[in-house]
Amino acid sequence: MKQKKRCLDRHLPLKPEPIHRGMTVDKVIESSMFSFNAGSFRKACELFANHIAKEDVRIGVSLAGALVPAGLGRSCLIPLIKAGLIDWIVSTGANLYHDLHLMLGYEFREGHANADDEKLRNNGIIRIYDIFLDYKALLDTDAFIRKTLMRNKSKLPSPCSSADIHALLGKEIIKLKPDLKDESLLAAAYEAGVPIHTSSPADSSIGMNIAALMLEERRIPLDTHKDINEVTSYVYDIKKKAGKSAVLLLGGGSPKNFVLQTEPHIQEVLGLPESGHDFFIQFTDARPDTGGLSGATPSEAVSWGKIDPAALSKTIVSYGDCSLMLPFFVSYALNKITPRKSSRLYEKHEDLLQQLKSDFRKKGRYKPKKKTFVHRLTQIKTEN
Repeated sequence: MKQKKRCLDRHLPLKPEPIHRGMTVDKVIESSMFSFNAGSFRKACELFANHIAKEDVRIGVSLAGALVPAGLGRSCLIPLIKAGLIDWIVSTGANLYHDLHLMLGYEFREGHANADDEKLRNNGIIRIYDIFLDYKALLDTDAFIRKTLMRNKSKLPSPCSSADIHALLGKEIIKLKPDLKDESLLAAAYEAGVPIHTSSPADSSIGMNIAALMLEERRIPLDTHKDINEVTSYVYDIKKKAGKSAVLLLGGGSPKNFVLQTEPHIQEVLGLPESGHDFFIQFTDARPDTGGLSGATPSEAVSWGKIDPAALSKTIVSYGDCSLMLPFFVSYALNKITPRKSSRLYEKHEDLLQQLKSDFRKKGRYKPKKKTFVHRLTQIKTEN
């Protein structure tokens, strides 16, 4: 009996406090959220504030689902960027496309989920669950994207990554509507030097407009494989400096995998020594038992080399709706954390890419091409 008691004594007692008028969000979370999904959410908040938000930790964030239309870009993500708590982002293209509507004078409107969609279509209204948007916003945004890319095509590197395109759009927003730099995710990220990548550029309206330009023989030199190497270089760089890598996954899908696959790219493909990401927080409603990536757990990620096995105690999945959880998470973080200086990775991304390339060639699985007989013969003739 004494042995059982000693075993129980190692676990902290649950001591909830009565919620009272005037309590801040962080106090509510710390004093009343102990068990089930509330408990995992509190632990995620504490992990982020106490361990992740350090100067030697590089924070990558993935965005899936319609977070920007729901207002979370303006209310949550931009404050995190301004506080230096996001170093790099991988998002669905849809979030970034919808971020552009505001500068063209269009706003999302509160609608309802049980609307008659045929009537909405006839009246030129787009529905995202319970959010309404004027259909004209799509047409004007499409035109803005194509004109901006054509006007600034010469300023894009060749090849360019999706981060280059998003930085160009963010810069254009600040140029045309400087008062929106605190309301547009693309503009705020550009100003802070935070690169935003898209894991599937073709799976969005931005990609569709780039495809339309191809049909006009006005090709944009986008290479998504450059995105793979760039996001990998952010992780490799901080690990090479003996720092740590953290991932904050908002939802699942392709952005989640694109953030996590940086480690297998380093270890498995490039053949460079590494162990995995050091911190992992995910807010999701996806179940693990269906086998999909969205619900895959951190322990499963260990088997792929995505998460350092020694870091499993610093990984948390909290189940619920991101649109509900993120505002409370951000409020907790901003109340608890001293703002950090932005790492401005976008301004360094070419140098980081070259560092990755150099180490791959010197220390990794890089194998120089074997010289053909013709090449050797040409070399001999040149030397003679």
